[in-house]
Amino acid sequence: MNFATLSLGLLAKLTTRTNKSPTPAAILRGTLVLMLAYSSVGWANQAYNIETVAKNMNYPWSIAFLPNGDRLVAELGGTLRRITADDIVSEPISGVPEVYRASQGGLFDVMLARDFDDSRRIYLSYAEGTPQTNGTAVATALLDGNTLTDVEVIFSASPKKQGPVHYGGRMVWLPDDTLLLATGDGFDYREAAQDLSTNFGKTLRMNADGTPAAGNPFPSYPYVYTYGHRNPQGLLVTQDGAVYLHEHGPQGGDEVNLIEAGSNYGWPAATHGLDYNGAYVSPFKELPGMTAPKMVWVPSIAPSGFMIYEGELFPQWRGDLFLGALVDMEVRRIEMNNGEPGADTPVFPDISARIRDIRQAPDGSIYVLTDGTAEQPGGGAILRVVPATSGS
Repeated sequence: MNFATLSLGLLAKLTTRTNKSPTPAAILRGTLVLMLAYSSVGWANQAYNIETVAKNMNYPWSIAFLPNGDRLVAELGGTLRRITADDIVSEPISGVPEVYRASQGGLFDVMLARDFDDSRRIYLSYAEGTPQTNGTAVATALLDGNTLTDVEVIFSASPKKQGPVHYGGRMVWLPDDTLLLATGDGFDYREAAQDLSTNFGKTLRMNADGTPAAGNPFPSYPYVYTYGHRNPQGLLVTQDGAVYLHEHGPQGGDEVNLIEAGSNYGWPAATHGLDYNGAYVSPFKELPGMTAPKMVWVPSIAPSGFMIYEGELFPQWRGDLFLGALVDMEVRRIEMNNGEPGADTPVFPDISARIRDIRQAPDGSIYVLTDGTAEQPGGGAILRVVPATSGS
């Protein structure tokens, strides 16, 4: 990607957001700012191309990479699809557990077992239940071509709730081969994020079979790893084992947190956000005994998807965090310095869409999933970011 393309992309986004044509003075100011950003951020040495892997997807929510080059994509509506190495999208894979699809509820994460090469086992997180009693669940199954077999629900959050919102649903493997699941506060149940006897607003650590993992910090509440979360939509583990999570605030107060066993991250007792009616959720932004976020956004950007770049294709980005911003319809890069988040800046201005997930592929390319349904023009898309070839 060259400077002219970047300039035109940003000006197009400005025009779209303001519904006005930029004035010549605004164009000049924007170009000068862009030139400074272009040189200081180093985009000139990180030229890239964006390839469309698939489009017309139905709210793609997450992606997993198979050893043979195929990819599995979970769609919020409850379908799981295989995209072959030559970018052919399959019909829905059969055998997916029944999901509760309403509002924010549906099929969330797809993740390969640690021993997938031998076991062919995958993990799915999703909303289960009915409008009156629903919650976050995890199932495991064997992947046999385009069929799931031996499907088993290994975890079901409790207690159940009403309302199809704030499920969390992101999963990662920790270095000790235990599974970490992030759950939301259920919206109307936010005080339960501080109640260790519930699975609302927690990270939950379990074994691969869904049983509580040994060594969790609260013996009386064997699944709970951390608590005080609102609605986590991004979860990652670095190569050295650090765990980062981001979560939605209400009006403002989106957070990036460094996850450490036994910590209380404050919600709703401490928050930088306001309630949707403009009232204080809490008068406190921080409280003793509660772990402060590493990063806060006010106003909200609605973060989604989370990735640390540890590949070789974009060496200047190694160690930095990437996430989607649903509100601003962009991808953001957070510069990391000795484990501490620094400035966050928009990247890939060619992509102007709600971003649902972002992942590093095994080859070091970056995958971006946009939020949309097949009934909309273009639908949800699977995009791949690769280094620009000579002459691009």
